[in-house]
Amino acid sequence: MIVPLWRSLSTIGSLVRRASAALLLMLAGAAWAQTYASPNDGPWRTLSDGADAKLMLLGYDAVAYFTDNTALKGDPNIKLEHLGVTYRFASEAHKAEFAKAPEKYMPQFGGFCANGINYAVPWGAGGGPDTWRIYRGKLYVFGGQSSRDQFEMDTEHNLQLAHRYWNDEVAGSNALFQRVRRLVFRVPHYKTDRELRDEWEAKLAAKTLPVMPGAPQVVPAQP
Repeated sequence: MIVPLWRSLSTIGSLVRRASAALLLMLAGAAWAQTYASPNDGPWRTLSDGADAKLMLLGYDAVAYFTDNTALKGDPNIKLEHLGVTYRFASEAHKAEFAKAPEKYMPQFGGFCANGINYAVPWGAGGGPDTWRIYRGKLYVFGGQSSRDQFEMDTEHNLQLAHRYWNDEVAGSNALFQRVRRLVFRVPHYKTDRELRDEWEAKLAAKTLPVMPGAPQVVPAQP
């Protein structure tokens, strides 16, 4: 049977469109995966405390967030150095757990405030009560509860921005130079603290916050 030319062309066109759609989905998936995969080898947000000149997470136990679901102060006598910085732990068991898989427990963005990295500004530290979250199995810290609240007005979008700016600008940089540069040359979506606070308060009043105070955390959807 002879197939009309127009029908053959139509079939070919349909196949091409399907193949193109499949390719776009594949590329989108790869781009998404890349968005959430960031190097974690500096710069670091540390402080000096006692014998520890470069202490991570304000001295909180990196493992306890995952195992105890809480911010737990580490013991100055139970510590471990990794990639040139020091982590403290509440127990020898937590120290051993971290030593087995440090990448699993290390904070993202070198321990800098995730909401700051959202604006390409490596600045605040976090890790204490109400200044941390676990998204998709990764630890993120914030410079204060208000920073976390503002970040969670649109967690999905802000995670994408933060990982993009970390990958493109902050990772491997001089944190002080990067901070000064981006405080002068703002990112396109920059908002002042006042603008963010007003936006958060308006959503609180309207009860449209994704994470309402006192309600369970809303974890971003899986990619």
